[in-house]
Amino acid sequence: MSTTIDIPIENANANENSSNSKKQSFVYSFASFIEKQFGQDMKKIIHSIKVGIALVLVSLLYLLDPLFEQVGENAMWAIMTVVVVFEFYAGALLSKGLLRGLGTILGGGLGCLAAILADDLGKIGNAAVVGSSVFVFGAAATYCRTIPTIKSKYDYGFMIFILTFNLVAVSGLRADKVIELARERLSTIGMGFAVCIFTSLLVFPMWASDELHRSTSSKFDKLACCIEDCMKAYFNIVDEKESMPKINVKDCKAVLHSKSSDESLANFAKWEPWHGRFGFYYPWDKYLQVGELIRELASLILSLKECLESPLQPSTQLQHEIKEPCKSVGLSLGLILRELGRSIRNMKRCQATVIIQELQLVKQELNLLSTSPKLKGIANVESLATANMLFLLMKIVDKVEVLAKEVEALGEVAGFQLSK
Repeated sequence: MSTTIDIPIENANANENSSNSKKQSFVYSFASFIEKQFGQDMKKIIHSIKVGIALVLVSLLYLLDPLFEQVGENAMWAIMTVVVVFEFYAGALLSKGLLRGLGTILGGGLGCLAAILADDLGKIGNAAVVGSSVFVFGAAATYCRTIPTIKSKYDYGFMIFILTFNLVAVSGLRADKVIELARERLSTIGMGFAVCIFTSLLVFPMWASDELHRSTSSKFDKLACCIEDCMKAYFNIVDEKESMPKINVKDCKAVLHSKSSDESLANFAKWEPWHGRFGFYYPWDKYLQVGELIRELASLILSLKECLESPLQPSTQLQHEIKEPCKSVGLSLGLILRELGRSIRNMKRCQATVIIQELQLVKQELNLLSTSPKLKGIANVESLATANMLFLLMKIVDKVEVLAKEVEALGEVAGFQLSK
């Protein structure tokens, strides 16, 4: 006689949660489809138009005679600045433009200093001073570029410094001419940068901070859908008597490989001015910490997916026994993850205490399931397969608990509104 596992589950609540989960999953999928089809393409089109506008504006230095008489052939540097500096996000443009200006000033200034020192030393002395200065500053700046913290934030500035210093130091011009040339080129570079700032910040600005905030909150929805899809696909075969369909974890893999994108967006966001909901010194590093935990959770979900698709599986009868508890756990995790994502998206503090209490109930269900007499009396192969799945579910619950605490900490540091 088979022994059933008695685990308290509220059928009405489970059905209601399932219905709500399906609605939320549909809404999220539809919104994601619309965004993928039209949102990104529209942003790319707007960015392309903005670059075109900036190029037209800066080309006026050539096209209008009064302006050309003032800047002359140095107008080329303004056009080059627009082409090189203009970026998709405002923060990226600001960081690149400011680093370019700083690198040009420092490189040009030190290059002028080297030219002045070498000017009156004769041919041999001039070559010795210029050569040694190029070696010292070039090697030092290149070494700085290999330091990870500097490379991730200031690499472009150091590259411009090396380029400008070498061009000025070895130009062979006299010191007074070098200073005059540097002043003219720096002024045209400033004109190009000003055009970029005007176009980027005033014409449909693209904020890296908004994108990081949106992408972080959307990852919770993606992982919630992945967990629910895993449970749904695995336990549907119990009723339909067919092979399990392939579980779609494309979004989960995208979350797992989002680290470099998140770090770039956080770096750009730190350069952006106060706008909308984001002020100066906003805790973008906290977003990176949340993102790291999300990626760890994504790796656990991928492990669960591989476990469910493994040839080593329990019998159909045992799957019937664990079906309802495991599906209930999947629905609960999905709802909790969506609540955490909604908390970040709406910038309202989540009730971590309540969420942790819900997770404790989920843990109790898994513990009851793993210690039930039915599982203890089955064959070794089935026991191993079931224990592996339950272990991964328990690890996922633990990771969601840590994630809830981190989201609560983010809300406190970022000044999220208190939930009513």
